[in-house]
Amino acid sequence: MERIRLIVLFGGQSAEHEISLVTARHVLAATDLERYDVQPVAITTTGRWVLAEETARALAAGPDALPEELPTSGPEVSPFAVLEPVADEQVVVLPLLHGPLGEDGTVQGLLELAGVPYAGCGVLASALAMDKAKAKEVFSANGLPQARFRAVHERAVGDELVEELVDQLGLPVFVKPANMGSSVGVSKAKDTLSLGQALARAARYDEWLVVEEAIDGRELECAVLGNLDPRASVVGEIVPGAEFYDYEDKYLDGAARTVVPADLPEPVSGEARELALRAFTALRCEGMARVDFFYEESGRGLLVNEVNTIPGFTPISMYPKLWEASGLAYGALIDELIGLALERYARRAAKRRTS
Repeated sequence: MERIRLIVLFGGQSAEHEISLVTARHVLAATDLERYDVQPVAITTTGRWVLAEETARALAAGPDALPEELPTSGPEVSPFAVLEPVADEQVVVLPLLHGPLGEDGTVQGLLELAGVPYAGCGVLASALAMDKAKAKEVFSANGLPQARFRAVHERAVGDELVEELVDQLGLPVFVKPANMGSSVGVSKAKDTLSLGQALARAARYDEWLVVEEAIDGRELECAVLGNLDPRASVVGEIVPGAEFYDYEDKYLDGAARTVVPADLPEPVSGEARELALRAFTALRCEGMARVDFFYEESGRGLLVNEVNTIPGFTPISMYPKLWEASGLAYGALIDELIGLALERYARRAAKRRTS
């Protein structure tokens, strides 16, 4: 078998840059260096690709030598130059880029043009899942239950829109940038004044905004892994420490608790796994994704919230914890993602692209 040069791609230009540094650190620490030639490559906040030599030296010294947030310094390199295979090696890319210009199909498109296998979802699924408004439209078309919502452009923001949203969705509501993750730019609005402020805040991150009715329910998550025959993990629950599961709770050791597996009746867990697979398939996801739900116990039941195609891999992140509880250890999860990348690449390469 060809030796695999595994390019771990991290950093990026989004507001989630720092989260990517932490995710990559833990993935590198768990990767089998006997099996792969690991090459850390960083994308800076200005979009430069660099050979992360300081990170590579720390990794060679052992996982414990890796800093919590990986440095993104090093010599600049052309993306296509670093992706070019040398001799008989097989290049595989593990993109660990959260948010726009990394998780939204842009980097995936570059990797397609470069002709290299990469872990995770392809261009279409990445773009759809990143854009919460479009993902919700796809869910609606596929009959998936979800909260009531409106997608609006920033140019429509004003007093008239605020009144419309209150009439249609009531209060409170959540306001989000359509193309962002990790609760960046998300606000809960309880009155018309705070709704206007929430719309303005979300518009700092994206021109398209999503406004959703606030759900009084439990927050559940399910991990999905696979290509054409995906499987779902056990279901976990997030118990937020704040009023909602915000950035601090997710990444800064806030007061949130995770319960894995969630204390749910088996029929509800089974339905959540089924809905997770349906959402994964509806967006044409492959490789990996985490599907998030709200659960109204005395109301509508399970409601699909969103799909995250490059979920966090930090020690407190749900995706690896859900698979560990399902019997798949962290290192084995990385191996499977690489195997899935190679399988999809071979399957798609077999299709003719010319007449």
